[in-house]
Amino acid sequence: MLANAALILPDFALIALGFVLFHRFGYERGFWVALERLVYYVLFPALLFNAIVATRYTFAADGGLLLVAVASLLSAAALGFLAAPVLRPPAALLASGAQTSYRYNSYLGLALAQSLAGGPGVAQIALVFAVCIPLANLIAVSTMAQHSRAGLARELLRNPLIISTVGGLAGNALGLQLPQFAAQALGRLGQASLALGLICVGAGLSLAGAATHRALLGWFSAVKLLLFPAVALALALAVGLPAEQATIALLFAALPTATSAYVLATRMGFDGAPVSFLITAQTAASMLTLPIWMAVASGLFA
Repeated sequence: MLANAALILPDFALIALGFVLFHRFGYERGFWVALERLVYYVLFPALLFNAIVATRYTFAADGGLLLVAVASLLSAAALGFLAAPVLRPPAALLASGAQTSYRYNSYLGLALAQSLAGGPGVAQIALVFAVCIPLANLIAVSTMAQHSRAGLARELLRNPLIISTVGGLAGNALGLQLPQFAAQALGRLGQASLALGLICVGAGLSLAGAATHRALLGWFSAVKLLLFPAVALALALAVGLPAEQATIALLFAALPTATSAYVLATRMGFDGAPVSFLITAQTAASMLTLPIWMAVASGLFA
């Protein structure tokens, strides 16, 4: 477990750096908003597109990994929405908060995949993201669109992560070969997204909204950090995934929720404070849960 914690520590150090820079050194909020937009609309899509289009996937080799990722994500979403009959929360809070039970921090996932498995790990988790980013956004946007004036199709078509993943998959299927200068430029943009994305995660952490609906917030966090990875682990064992893919599947499931969950909730007219707290609480808790899950993977799939 200590070895896994040591691999994860540098990435969490960048998150801590972002928190300190925002709260102690007087950078204005507008700076962070602009930086987050740069990462979200330019740098991170470049990383996803480049990783997906440059790697040759086959269903025979990668179908099991995708099956585990999709099935575990859908299970986590179902468990998140199960809070409705159990806790009977306000409909708007359920719609905006439930996304934190199945969405995941892609910035952290790609950085950790790089630390744990190098380039092959990044290629595998990028494939998972290529399939699961549109799926997770479809669930989140369709749920919240029922309680807001935002249109489902409009929200999906303007999402840069969906655009870049669909574009990458299309290019991959067509056998697109990028010119060397273009691949290198996209690669450098992608590398910048890892560090800057994690720093932005730290800058966006907030404990506002912690005082309301604690049982519901605890429910979503337990699903995301405990039940989601437990389901992924059980499915990986049942399918018989190779060790490397099983580790990536478990890493994917064990990630804390996406920082973009707050952006999506506020843009669609919901109260962002509870979502912001969930992002903060899950990110902090994952400093403990992620090394544990990675230790489990090491023990089972070594």
